[in-house]
Amino acid sequence: MAGRFITFEGIDGSGKSTQSRLLAAAIDAVLTREPGGTAIGSRVRELVLGLDTVDLSPRAEALLMAADRAQHVQEHIRPALEAGHWVLSDRFSGSTAAYQGYGRGLSLPLIEQLSLIACRGLQPDLTLLLDVPLAESLRRRGHRLADRIEATYLA
Repeated sequence: MAGRFITFEGIDGSGKSTQSRLLAAAIDAVLTREPGGTAIGSRVRELVLGLDTVDLSPRAEALLMAADRAQHVQEHIRPALEAGHWVLSDRFSGSTAAYQGYGRGLSLPLIEQLSLIACRGLQPDLTLLLDVPLAESLRRRGHRLADRIEATYLA
């Protein structure tokens, strides 16, 4: 593959979307996001992040995220890379390790295995971790409502 795959990770409000959008415009890259980079992924995003989703177990949450990633890689990321394009993703496997691994207490080897299965071995060439203090993240969020996962940590 001639293309390169770069992911942006960090807490909400760290600038992932802004920086990935700016870089994509500067280098004419394919820009995508997780969850929700495909039609199926958008439905998974609604299910996983929706405040009306109740009693979703951590394991089911991780499996849904893996399903989104599998579709995302098959439908967008791998074809773009094979066509020689650079692909930038706002979130990827690092977020799953953070939220479902560290946040939900699932085994990191399990999270890694799910990601490898979903991606058929595809891994980013580079992951950029954007780090801001929690207070700055909250300031940047403003009055935007928290999604289901964010609400867990902001409570």
